[in-house]
Amino acid sequence: MATRLRFSAAAAYRHLRAADPVVGELIDAYGPYRLRPAMDHYDSLLRTVLFQQLNGRAATTIQTRWQALYGGRYPTPTELLATTDEAFRGTGVSRQKAASMRDLAEHILAGRLVFAGIEALDDAEVIERITAVRGYGEWSAHMFLMSQLGRPDVLPVGDFGVRNGMRIAYNLTDMPTPAEARRIGEPWAPYRSVASWYMWRAVEGMLEAAPA
Repeated sequence: MATRLRFSAAAAYRHLRAADPVVGELIDAYGPYRLRPAMDHYDSLLRTVLFQQLNGRAATTIQTRWQALYGGRYPTPTELLATTDEAFRGTGVSRQKAASMRDLAEHILAGRLVFAGIEALDDAEVIERITAVRGYGEWSAHMFLMSQLGRPDVLPVGDFGVRNGMRIAYNLTDMPTPAEARRIGEPWAPYRSVASWYMWRAVEGMLEAAPA
């Protein structure tokens, strides 16, 4: 089931078209804003670790091998903590990522990370909760806010894809720095999540247009 938007997509399109014609062109080219279907919050954070610093195909391959340890699904926190280092390595999950997932499981079991009521927290409070877990930085928290909670005004300047999309969409010579990306995204507020999504689409469009 898709994440329900907590804002009007039509209002976002109107604002972005008026604020930034470049984003308006991307809206015309790629159609409606579509979020990845919502998952269990805990599962989504496990997925975030698996996909860190990997392209989608490689991450999906590792994810499939790793989930096979648990019958093709995400493990419970108890099952995850019972998984050996050798089992993690055998599926391609690095020691660092295994440590992050274990710390997440420990936070869940100890009650240090509670998802009940998290939808009612503001963005800063959600970021504080997520980043308290080892290996989960601002980028991880931003992905959670966008994909799981459907927040409208997240600008993940630490995301390579978003900055690369800016480079492509604005015909920049170099990849913008996080500070430059923040400046580019200022006019998008309060719908920076939506415009960021179109930066990802700009990257996909370039890859699809590249000669085989």
